[in-house]
Amino acid sequence: MWYEGNYYDVVVILGYNDDPAVANKGSAIFLHIARDNYGGTAGCITLSLEDLLEVLESACPGAYLEALKDS
Repeated sequence: MWYEGNYYDVVVILGYNDDPAVANKGSAIFLHIARDNYGGTAGCITLSLEDLLEVLESACPGAYLEALKDS
């Protein structure tokens, strides 16, 4: 992955739709550093560098992300 800027200096592979990939379900979704203005991505999840590092420091082997449903 390459992009002008530091957005991919820290990247977490989320493993979405990759084992095996299913057509038309999206793929290559990562957790990475957000743009300064939190501008949109092509489907990735972004956090500030500080928040991303905090998440990674608290993660343990086998950890996973879970989407919260609106109540």
